[in-house]
Amino acid sequence: MSTVNYADRDPALRPLLDRVLSADDRVRVEPLLDELGALAGGELDRQAALADANPPQHVPYAPDGARIDEIACHPAHDRVASIAYERFGLAAMSHRPGVLGWPAKVPHTVKYALSYLYVQSEFGMACPLSMTDSAARVLRLFDPERYAAEIAALSSTDPGRRATGAMFMTEKQGGTDVGLTETVATDRGSHWTLTGGKWFASNPGADVILTLARIPGQGEGTRGLGMFLVPRLRPDGTRNSVRIDRLKDKLGSRSIASGEVTLDEAYATPVGRLTDGFRQMAEMLNVSRLSNAMRATALMRRAVRESVDHTRIRQVFGKPLFDQPLMRATLLPMILDTEAALHLVVEAAARLTAADEGDRSAQALVRVLTPLAKYTLCKRARTVTGEAMEIRGGNGYIEDWVNPRLVRDAHLGSIWEGSSNVIALDVLRCMRRQNAHATLAGTYGDRPATRDRWELLRKKGDALLQLPSDVQEMSIGRYAGELTRAVMETLLHDQAEHEVRTTGDGRALLVARTYSATLDDPDPAALPRPALDHFAALADGGPVPLARLQEDDRV
Repeated sequence: MSTVNYADRDPALRPLLDRVLSADDRVRVEPLLDELGALAGGELDRQAALADANPPQHVPYAPDGARIDEIACHPAHDRVASIAYERFGLAAMSHRPGVLGWPAKVPHTVKYALSYLYVQSEFGMACPLSMTDSAARVLRLFDPERYAAEIAALSSTDPGRRATGAMFMTEKQGGTDVGLTETVATDRGSHWTLTGGKWFASNPGADVILTLARIPGQGEGTRGLGMFLVPRLRPDGTRNSVRIDRLKDKLGSRSIASGEVTLDEAYATPVGRLTDGFRQMAEMLNVSRLSNAMRATALMRRAVRESVDHTRIRQVFGKPLFDQPLMRATLLPMILDTEAALHLVVEAAARLTAADEGDRSAQALVRVLTPLAKYTLCKRARTVTGEAMEIRGGNGYIEDWVNPRLVRDAHLGSIWEGSSNVIALDVLRCMRRQNAHATLAGTYGDRPATRDRWELLRKKGDALLQLPSDVQEMSIGRYAGELTRAVMETLLHDQAEHEVRTTGDGRALLVARTYSATLDDPDPAALPRPALDHFAALADGGPVPLARLQEDDRV
């Protein structure tokens, strides 16, 4: 039975939080890191495996033939849900003070750090968690007085009171093109009714559903869409006309239900101004996309830990795999990319906190950092989890081990809330409308270690925007990846400067310099010598003598 504490085994998490959190918040979060890290390495991991092996089941009818459309869940599902929603308040902490003893709302940095630990064991539950969190956010931003009770329920940690949220957006004929939404809203005076079908509806048994529907006479495309709240129960307590047609048999994320849903004159009420429906849904999507990037990072961390632990004990030709040069060349980019990803997620979370407090420059940064993180990290998670499966060998393909689940779950992030191409085009949209690449260069391009790279990227972005639009679209994927890696490189050097100054330890500096070296030349033969000399410290943490790095001009 596992006794691993995932917080203790993470060489980057605590040092990063030392830098980005206030002293008081850092003290408050420490016991939570310890508790959740132990749960993630023990009970949560065991319950997550059970929940994955026993997916929710659709119960359309009661024994007497009445339509009930309930979702029956295994007790393991309920246990992992209670840890997330009730013990740690992961869906509540951004919306009210007092959660986990915080005097004010918990910073997004803390929420994503704790969620990152949680997801290393239970990926699926993070989907309804994110939607519940995002639904409360949208209602709070756009219609707080009307929906005060719903916000309170969505942000409750009381098992008898708390509600879960969902976002029903995709329709069969529309997919990514939300402007093709066909669900129709009808004004009934005291409320509206919605009629139509939703093709992908995760958490279909949610208490609070936010969805888009077409307002007659409001226009075509996205401008004709309004946002509505569809409750599970009507005000009189009867079941709403939300029919679950079937549950999806998914590749991954099997611990939570996703279904096809028909709204048959379902009771609904408008959220904010009905002319702002798509803009409001975009707010919900953007936060969900950052959650996707966090989840991808958590999967990478779990995959790296599994690989390092396996290679340390696996003997091949009389020598541990961990000590063999080719294996180290395989592990190193996985280790570096995972650590860089954590820095990007925490940076985006910190900027989101500032944006919520009214910082306009932070709002502009979040607008581009979120799609960059989702685009790059979700794609990379597929590779890292796949490499980890191969590193474990035949056992990595067997369901007794966690690797197949990591691989299955990793593919979700690049698809839901916008596939990679959609997200890359969102980055291009930010460049066209807000000159986002110049904003990034202005924010991160003044550090000596990365200044030259940012100057090149700024010029490259300027040149890209002068190309024909079809060429811009063909080029944006690669350029978005370059922007993301430059942000991560800069953040790693920021962390290195902090640790050198405050602790005198050279590990973060070694990580940053090695990451920069791999961007300049990915050939393993070109790796700086200190990365090989201190490989164990890169993999597991531990001190790296600063003097060694300062003496060696090969770094």
